[in-house]
Amino acid sequence: MLDGVAADPTVDLRRRFTVEEYERMGEVGIFDPDDRVELLDGEIVSMSPIGPKHAGVVNRLCARLWAAVTDRATVIPQNPVRLLPRSEPQPDVTVARARRDFYQSAHPTAEDILLVIEVADSSLRTDRAVKVPIYARQGVVEVWLVDLAADVVHVHSDPRDGEYRTIRTLNSDDVLVPIAVPGVELTVAEVLGR
Repeated sequence: MLDGVAADPTVDLRRRFTVEEYERMGEVGIFDPDDRVELLDGEIVSMSPIGPKHAGVVNRLCARLWAAVTDRATVIPQNPVRLLPRSEPQPDVTVARARRDFYQSAHPTAEDILLVIEVADSSLRTDRAVKVPIYARQGVVEVWLVDLAADVVHVHSDPRDGEYRTIRTLNSDDVLVPIAVPGVELTVAEVLGR
């Protein structure tokens, strides 16, 4: 209570950061090198630790995608993407347009992204409720949400008006074919290591 007045829960007093402010914090050393954080809708959020199953799925996806796209695209594991003005998530895998500098001069933006893959175990709720909507609002063409608990992949596509119009859940025998990455086909079982 302030001066006898109860706080209004509908008033948001949080300070939301821009991508530029967040990156500057990293440059000046506000974050410890071991901090696992990302910027989501202006808030600095801790990332879940990566367990062996999660890591194995990410490694498998990267290996299969690298082999399939060769020099047509860049496969980026667990690095930031710049989604202005207030998000800089670190998807587990990003497939982006090929660039000669491999994104050394700047992180990929929504316009560069062909596919985002989030591998979720303990992060499923955050990925589904926070990250996927951020990607939709930015117009990211397609997001695969690999649900390790259910052994399925939720495919989000057709972003319009800030949400994905098409959401499909694929099971072990189903084949994943990314919309913007021709020539790539992976079974859900292959992704999950079955």
